[in-house]
Amino acid sequence: MRLREIAHSRTGDKGNISNISVIAYDPKHYPVLLAQVTPARVKAHFAGVVDGEVVRYELPRICALNFVMDRALGGGVTRSLALDAHGKSLSSALLDLEIEDMPRTI
Repeated sequence: MRLREIAHSRTGDKGNISNISVIAYDPKHYPVLLAQVTPARVKAHFAGVVDGEVVRYELPRICALNFVMDRALGGGVTRSLALDAHGKSLSSALLDLEIEDMPRTI
C-alpha cells in the first residue's frame, strides 16, 4: 500500500530547505509511520532531489512526523531551474512511499 492510504501531508520551504509533515488519518496508524517512514527511507525516496541531511521530528500528540530536508530545492526558489522551485509537490511525492502490509489489528 502507499503512504497516502493512511496519511496526508503538508509542506513548506525556506531557502534551500524543504519541510514535509506527514499526518496519520487515524491515530492507530501513527506507530506504522514511526516504524516505516524513517529519515533514511525519506532520503532514499528523494534520491537525486535531496542532497543534504534529512531530520525527522516526532509529534505524537497530533500523530504526525515532520521532515526537514536540507539542500532539497536546487539552491532555493530564486536560484533553482526546477518547475516547482518551492517544493510543494514533494509532499505529494512522499505520499507515494510504499508501506509494508500492516498487521490486521491496525
